[in-house]
Amino acid sequence: MVRTQGAESIAAGNSAGGTSTEAASPEADAGLAVELKPSPVVRRIEFADIADALAAGLRDFQAAPAFGLFFGGVYAVGGMVMVAAAAFWDLLYLVYPLAAGFALIGPFVAVGLYEVSRRREQGGALSWSGVLGVVFAQSRRELGWMAFVTVFLFIMWMYQVRLLTALFFGIKPVAMRDLLATLVSTPEGWLFLVIGHVDGAILSLVVFSLTVVSFPLLLDREVDVVTAMIASVRAVIINPLPMLVWAAVVVLLLIVAAMPFFVGLFVVLPVLGHTTWHLYRRLIAPAETG
Repeated sequence: MVRTQGAESIAAGNSAGGTSTEAASPEADAGLAVELKPSPVVRRIEFADIADALAAGLRDFQAAPAFGLFFGGVYAVGGMVMVAAAAFWDLLYLVYPLAAGFALIGPFVAVGLYEVSRRREQGGALSWSGVLGVVFAQSRRELGWMAFVTVFLFIMWMYQVRLLTALFFGIKPVAMRDLLATLVSTPEGWLFLVIGHVDGAILSLVVFSLTVVSFPLLLDREVDVVTAMIASVRAVIINPLPMLVWAAVVVLLLIVAAMPFFVGLFVVLPVLGHTTWHLYRRLIAPAETG
C-alpha cells in the first residue's frame, strides 16, 4: 500500500510538470517498500481457558522443577533481602508495602519460566545455558525496557506509600508499635488504610494490564515495547471478567505464598509464570508467516 501510493504520487508529479524524471534512487525505493509489522491479534477467552492454562503451568513446573525452584528462589530471596533491609534500617512500617509492591516486578523475574514453557511447547531441549542465555540476551533488548517500566512503577508505589505516611503521621519515622495502634484504633489510621489499599489496587491493576501479555510477547516475537503494552491492555479490555479473575487468583496466591516469609514463592511463582505463558498463547493469535 505504501509503495503503490508513493508510485502514484511520483506519476502525478510527472504528469503535472509535463516533463519526465529519473527513476527513484534505491534508497528512496527501499523507504517506500517498508512494511509495518501487523499488530498482535488479541483473542477472546473463557474462564475455562484460565483453568486449562493453570493446569498446563502446573505440568510445566512438575516437568522442570529445577528451573522453577531457581527462579522462584531468586524472587523469594529478593523479597527476604528487602524485608531484612527494612528491619535493619528500622523501617518496619515499610515491610507490608514492600511485600505488596514486590509483586509488581514478578513478571520480569518470570521471564526464564516463559522460556522454559516455550521450549517444552516446541519440544526443545532444556538447558541452563540455553534458558539463561535467552533471558540475558532479551534483557538487553525491548524486554529490558519493559523491566524498566515495572521497576519504575514499583518505585512510584514506594514513594506514594512514603507520601501517604508523611501526610497522615508526619515526616519523622513512626515506631512500629505506635503505627499499629494508630492504624487499628483511630479514624486517621482507618482512612490511611483505605486510601493506601485503593491506591495500591489501582496501581496493581495498571501494572497487571501492562504486563500480563507484554513480557511473554516480547520474549516470543520481534515487537517493540509500546506495541507489547498496547496488546496487553487490549487483552484485558477485551476479556475483562476472565482477566480480573486471573488477577485475583494471582493476588491471592502471592499473598498466601508471602505469608511464611516468602518461602511459598519457591513454588507459587513458577506455577504462575508457566501459567502466564499458556494464558498468553490463548490470548494472542499465532503470528502469520509467509
